[in-house]
Amino acid sequence: MMIGRETWSVAIDALRANKLRAFLTMLGVVIGSACIVLVVTVSLTGRRYILQQIESIGSNIISAQAVHSPGAATALNYEMTLSDMEAIQQGIPNVSLVAGTRIMDMDVVVNGTEYTVSLIGVTQSYEEIRHLVILRGRYFDDDDMAARNKVCLITDNLAKRVFGAQNPIGLPIRLGELTFTVVGVFRERVSTYGLSEIQSDSVLIPFSLMKYYTGDDYLRGLYVQMATPDDVAPGTKRVEELLLARHPPGSAFEVQNLNGILNVAKQISSALTIVLLVIALIALIVSGIGIMNIMLVTVTERTREIGVRRAIGARRTEILYQFLLESSLISGVGAVLGVLAGVSIPVLVQPLLPGNLRVPVPWIAVVVALGVSCLTGAFFGYLPASKAAALQPTESLRYE
Repeated sequence: MMIGRETWSVAIDALRANKLRAFLTMLGVVIGSACIVLVVTVSLTGRRYILQQIESIGSNIISAQAVHSPGAATALNYEMTLSDMEAIQQGIPNVSLVAGTRIMDMDVVVNGTEYTVSLIGVTQSYEEIRHLVILRGRYFDDDDMAARNKVCLITDNLAKRVFGAQNPIGLPIRLGELTFTVVGVFRERVSTYGLSEIQSDSVLIPFSLMKYYTGDDYLRGLYVQMATPDDVAPGTKRVEELLLARHPPGSAFEVQNLNGILNVAKQISSALTIVLLVIALIALIVSGIGIMNIMLVTVTERTREIGVRRAIGARRTEILYQFLLESSLISGVGAVLGVLAGVSIPVLVQPLLPGNLRVPVPWIAVVVALGVSCLTGAFFGYLPASKAAALQPTESLRYE
């Protein structure tokens, strides 16, 4: 215990005697450890945010539509129907919800100007499956669907175009030959930028009303929501098999899910994390080389001191531990300061970020930063420490 305290005392006194040098050497470790914390935090937060945005569209969703040859006439028995929806709901395990759609272009006149809007006939579960956000009013209820009420929901963009600043709820809007009452204004929770059936100017109506426009009640699109993400892959295959089994030979259906996009996003996120971690580790290696360089200079400058300590009885292991302790203190204190800086930065920038984005610092980032930084100091400090321990007392005392 006496020897341990003496080693600590000598190491701390040596660092105090060269405060500026110790601080500048420590600065590289501070930057490196802070980089590790920030890299892990940003990569995990970014990964979580990207996946949440994709999953908000519907990570458990399977979409299906009939595929027809361009320009070729298609018999009605090749189209998807409401009975296909019921068969999927009842015949495929772990199906939570099923919804169908039918889309056609329609004209609406605003202040004498005619605009083309996307008219979408939807079934009851469409809102929940597509994660629609109802900004005003309500979604369709069971009576609307059963009684074929002439009601509709419009996008917030169309509401501004047609009604301006006026509240559109309860007001009429004419689409083609029919006049509808607006019961709701909606938007997508995560914008698909027109890549789905919902466009900037879209109108939702009960699916039962589409027969007034089309003369039939066949589906053009079908959504299936599975209970868990693990059910999506087998569910996709079963949906396609069921549709093919229920329709004549030669039928074709395009059945897709978002698993491919999710996997690509995960791979990109992992690749970016690895690249950023390599950069942070390079910063730590550079700081470790700096520690080794400074400690080698320190050993040279303190050769006579080492000779005196050896002459009065200090063993080689004590000299080794002393210099290892000095390099470990530099890296350890630098690691703590770097972690504090890395933790503080996300807290400081949090008010500047969007309200739904949180940047929690994961504990793994702190552990990795502390562990790697301390190991860097010990690893790069070993060579100077072993050089100091190997000095002969007689040669050290003669050193000028």
